[in-house]
Amino acid sequence: MRRTIVNAILFTVLAAIALLSLCYLVRCYRRCRRRRRGAVLPSHGARADRFQAAGSSDYGTGAGEELLRFPGGEGLTVASILEAPGEVVAKSAHSTLYRAGLSAGEAVALLRFLRPVCSASAEEAAAAAGLLGAVQHPNLVPIRALYVGPRGEKLLVHPFYAAGSLRRFLQEGINDSQRWEIICKLSIGIVKGLDHLHTRSQKPIIHGNLKTNNIMLDADFQPRISDYGLYLLLNPAAAQDMLETSAVQGYKAPELIKMREVTRESDIYSLGVILLEMLAQKEAGSDSPPNARDIHLPASFKDLVLERKISDAFGSDLVRQSKNSGWEESLNAFFGLATACCNPSPSLRPDTKRILKRLEEISR
Repeated sequence: MRRTIVNAILFTVLAAIALLSLCYLVRCYRRCRRRRRGAVLPSHGARADRFQAAGSSDYGTGAGEELLRFPGGEGLTVASILEAPGEVVAKSAHSTLYRAGLSAGEAVALLRFLRPVCSASAEEAAAAAGLLGAVQHPNLVPIRALYVGPRGEKLLVHPFYAAGSLRRFLQEGINDSQRWEIICKLSIGIVKGLDHLHTRSQKPIIHGNLKTNNIMLDADFQPRISDYGLYLLLNPAAAQDMLETSAVQGYKAPELIKMREVTRESDIYSLGVILLEMLAQKEAGSDSPPNARDIHLPASFKDLVLERKISDAFGSDLVRQSKNSGWEESLNAFFGLATACCNPSPSLRPDTKRILKRLEEISR
């Protein structure tokens, strides 16, 4: 009798151990499979949730889980986003950017915010994303969807542009034979996108972090501004850190040293630095903070502005070509407009409509 009881207990224990081992092996197999697929969001695990097809907002089976969709993102589901295989493209102090491939073969960009720096509640995030998602313009990167997870994680979905950023384009160099035409096209497109943000809604949308790395390019050199209004999703400390990063990179307006809120005028300053960058084909990084006696520009551009060294901004071949082609005056006018955008006094900087009108005159 005693032996029978012992055998029964041993059988039960061995069966439990075998079941646990099997569960562990299955879990390891699934984990390895996700790694091979390059799962973008491994912390969510495999998802099989299904959502209602109607409406622009879907709620998952998990508490507090929501997918807010905008024009162009009607076919997205939480499962298709979280299970999309992909790779890390870039990281910052507040987010990680992924390139992900959807099951339909479309490539999208997923911007995942770190929870500690994204202080907005689900309702606040949805309201901010609703404001940004309603913005539609050929020169702006559209927001396709916002995912809010049950633990407060937030994920913005954008189209992915294989041509890359303006920064990469400038680093690779522009062919001198096409350089002036491309610079004009890029500049006009960027200003049109910024003008739409500043003037086309009841409440102006300030970009707050305009730089060449946040301007994506289509295959035909059509620029699209990305990452506009992200500070609306960040806590104040993270938003300020984003500004400090812009300062190191040379895009921060001088008045923001004392002020904390970005403005349309501070966006114009950043635009001016970008225009100078396109002329000089050099990055705007600044090794030291601006001095009160100096023009508030990155060190790499100060001599260019103070001494109006047009020949330093362009290659000698292009300067010679501009003289032979009769558009040397246009180059000088473009340079003057860029420096006007970087005026130390915010009130003296031109607005987007004046800049656009002047660029269209220059490019004719």
